[in-house]
Amino acid sequence: MLKSIAINSENACDEALRHLYETAFPAEEQIPYEDLIVLLDAMDIDYTAYYDGEMLVGLTMVLRLPRYNWWWYFAVSEELRGKGYGQSILTSVLDKYRDERPFILDIESPYQPDAPNPEQRRRRYAFYLRNGMKETPTSRTWDGLTFTILTNSDEPFTQQDYDDIVAALRAVWTNMPGEQ
Repeated sequence: MLKSIAINSENACDEALRHLYETAFPAEEQIPYEDLIVLLDAMDIDYTAYYDGEMLVGLTMVLRLPRYNWWWYFAVSEELRGKGYGQSILTSVLDKYRDERPFILDIESPYQPDAPNPEQRRRRYAFYLRNGMKETPTSRTWDGLTFTILTNSDEPFTQQDYDDIVAALRAVWTNMPGEQ
């Protein structure tokens, strides 16, 4: 049974947690960790660490917005991937928010023809589809990376909806990368 711990600006400086964050995502997809800690006080972010005993297994960050829950980051320690931890965490988070706003998730697009990691992208995409997420007609390219937008809702999700999420982030984070 996984144990979850809420992370805030006061306990986010844990070295193992920071290491997982900084190694699980490509640098161009990361918010600098110091900026992230500031955002924890400025936005409604549910940052959670998951442990199996004393071992850090994974992390999630969900940005809670008025109309959507944006699943911002989700990582499992590299050496523990493929052992069911990701499935457990995903199920836990979806159950936690089941009766709230729809979930929105952007992932590296499995359709980007020049992607350096096409197989990883296809596996990740299939994982989310197996777990109830659905593709929206929305995508976005940031600094050369194309993202496919998924949701767990049957409600339409448009480019304007995604732009509203980005605007909420831009309102508090001044170092946000540019769109293409």
